[in-house]
Amino acid sequence: MVSQAQTDEFAENGVAYFGGAFTGWVDRLLNGLDVNMASPSPRGRLWDRDAQGRSCFYDSQVWREIPEYEDFARNSSCAEVAGRLMGSASSSFFFDAIFVRTPGAQFRTPFHQDEPYWSVEGFDTCSVWVPLVPVEKNSALEFVKGSHRWPEKYRQENFGSLTGDDRDQVAFADDTVPFPDIESNRAAFDILSWDMEPGDAVFFNARIIHGGSGNLREDRGLKVFNTQWLGDDVRVRFREEGMDPDHCPIMQEYGLSDGAMISDARGGELYPQIWTK
Repeated sequence: MVSQAQTDEFAENGVAYFGGAFTGWVDRLLNGLDVNMASPSPRGRLWDRDAQGRSCFYDSQVWREIPEYEDFARNSSCAEVAGRLMGSASSSFFFDAIFVRTPGAQFRTPFHQDEPYWSVEGFDTCSVWVPLVPVEKNSALEFVKGSHRWPEKYRQENFGSLTGDDRDQVAFADDTVPFPDIESNRAAFDILSWDMEPGDAVFFNARIIHGGSGNLREDRGLKVFNTQWLGDDVRVRFREEGMDPDHCPIMQEYGLSDGAMISDARGGELYPQIWTK
């Protein structure tokens, strides 16, 4: 299911491409996405609606309400592939997210890392980006090769200033360094991306620098199902600068405290361990 070459690629590059990994799940996930779009959760919102009405719809943490999402998390090979790539003894499901961009949408997600926004901290993390429609390389997610191991603590983008939504506000602390200007100096970085078909997947460490998935043609939209997975060294982390998505209230409700393992108290109900070695 996971070759040594793919494990090495994930460890060295921070990202590994799996062609056709979830082709058999595409129709089921599209059905779930249609239900999700028709009845968004309280966390759903539109990003960057332009003058032509083009936009990006985002929702997350709805796997308990959408059976197709829960089915994928529990019964696809995703948990095992993520766990083996992370080199972890187990993998636990963190949360789901969907991104639906209307045809011609030009909003590119700025280069950023995921883990600094999360309510957890650790190196053993894996995000899985699965397009449910064809994606051209210049419209796909892009990754800065090897940047998951860079030692700097970067001042990430405040997505609230881009989306205009208070729920996206994260004010990064003064002990961070300015984020590299990758977009203006692309030739200086080794940037990876792929042409992708429905059901292909990229598995990536949550500390790798990535962005993009904009610049769509006028006749092409984008539908992506994304899942996040946690491995052995991950601990709960309540960040003063803010978290997006902010799991702090529900973590505390389930008895989790800062520094705890996610399986402590009732954490296993929130973040079920799906696979063990």
